[in-house]
Amino acid sequence: MFTRMPLADAASLPLWRRPESLLFLMAAAMPLAFSTWSALLNNFVIQVAGFTGVEIGWLHSVREIPGFLAIGVILVLLVMREQVLALVSLILLGVASALTAMFPSFGGILFLTLLSSIGFHYFETVNQSLQLQWIDKARAPQVLGWIVAAGSGASLLAYVALVALWDSLGLSYNVVYLVSGGLTAAIAVFALLAYPQFEAPVAQHKSMVLRRRYWLYYALQFMAGARRQIFVVFAAFMMVERFGMEVHQITALFIINYVANMAAGPFIGGWVARFGERAMIIVQYAGLMAVFLAYGGVYAFGWGVVVASALYVLDHVFFTMNLTLKTYFQKIADPADIAPTAAVAFTINHIAAVFLPAALGYMWVVSPGGVFMLAAGMAAVSLGLSMLVPRDPTPGYETILGGLRPQPAE
Repeated sequence: MFTRMPLADAASLPLWRRPESLLFLMAAAMPLAFSTWSALLNNFVIQVAGFTGVEIGWLHSVREIPGFLAIGVILVLLVMREQVLALVSLILLGVASALTAMFPSFGGILFLTLLSSIGFHYFETVNQSLQLQWIDKARAPQVLGWIVAAGSGASLLAYVALVALWDSLGLSYNVVYLVSGGLTAAIAVFALLAYPQFEAPVAQHKSMVLRRRYWLYYALQFMAGARRQIFVVFAAFMMVERFGMEVHQITALFIINYVANMAAGPFIGGWVARFGERAMIIVQYAGLMAVFLAYGGVYAFGWGVVVASALYVLDHVFFTMNLTLKTYFQKIADPADIAPTAAVAFTINHIAAVFLPAALGYMWVVSPGGVFMLAAGMAAVSLGLSMLVPRDPTPGYETILGGLRPQPAE
């Protein structure tokens, strides 16, 4: 238990105990709780807690506070190894999610959402760092694509079970939350006990790292977080509020969505390896701008549930392309900067997330289409920033403004 092992020696372990296998296991464990929580959330808060757009906005603002405070991971890493923190965070996510339906008041839902969010955001912060430390640069796009597919597959299994069993067994919110959250926590406990503590070859800095040469990465993270919040908060909420989707219907949409992501993830990883981060980031934000303009059209022109559902799936496929930000940073970063910069970047990603959902909850009551128009504008800004990413980024050549040759890193 808690045996330390240099990363280079991990090849001697059975395949299932190697670092990449642990990354796949964690990628599969997290969505069992989080994706189930997300699938049930809008129906749960509307039908049981009587939420409107105002309450759902506040809920998601509270949910994003731990993301904004993800920089606190740096302090935790002074006393806890990254791998251990990732698994402890998964346990917290699972337990808090399991208890969600036991406290169906506004305050109870907010408190448990805050706890599960601490687990989710601290796990995601450390998990991204471990991925970039444990996976070789040459293989990173393909492996990250397969990791995305593994997470999508776990979500797919959870959703298929929901659709198949929700009506036939008369499942309740409490039962589903208990089972899904409990599974995530149990897998995390197993991984904590079954795997050695892998030691990467480069020791990570244990203090906050802000470097001028990473400015474009920071800017892209900020815009990605702002734009993403609009979709996370309001897209599925719209499907329930405007089109009256029931639990099994919204879950069926999620199934279609994750089948698409399972299929797309490995291909996207291969395309990043082939065409480079610049091309794929440009495609991503051009596509997202079109998707959000079309979402506005759902309200402006009365397009129906089929169009809205297709847009929902397309947005998730484009979101899968976010792995390009990881590989872009991996190529420009000092290896010792990965862990602290992952925490800083996660905080930057969530700056807008703390106030945007609550503020736009009030806008949603007046003009839902206007919310999606704002998201399209954010995607347009991201598209402009993506034009600055070089075809072959390296330390000292992080943006095309650096000239034709790499400059000394600062």
